[in-house]
Amino acid sequence: QVQLVESGGGSVQAGGSLRLSCAASGNTYSTYSMGWFRQAPGKEREGVAAIRMPGYPTYYADSVRGRFTIPRDNANNRLYLQMNSLKPEDTAVYYCAAASGIVAAPGRVDAYTYWGQGTQVTVSS
Repeated sequence: QVQLVESGGGSVQAGGSLRLSCAASGNTYSTYSMGWFRQAPGKEREGVAAIRMPGYPTYYADSVRGRFTIPRDNANNRLYLQMNSLKPEDTAVYYCAAASGIVAAPGRVDAYTYWGQGTQVTVSS
């Protein structure tokens, strides 16, 4: 069982930056695939970025590639989402997710077992 707690959401103007943090419980964090997802009002939850084990490519949605990065700190059981050049269309609730082992489709919602409660990100124009 893994518990995930997100923090770092808030309101920012377009062009600004935010860093989301996800704290994970348990002592096998390094063996989990981790991802960030988001859900805007009236829309389905979508994959934003995901990171697996060394040697596997990091996943980024086309809409965020080049603006977002997903650093991972295995020593402290932390996952981050560094968001730069934010746009109003990035406004959503952002969720941290985890799955044991290597997921084959890191951008898919159904690839993950554990979810955080979400944190709101609002980008104003």
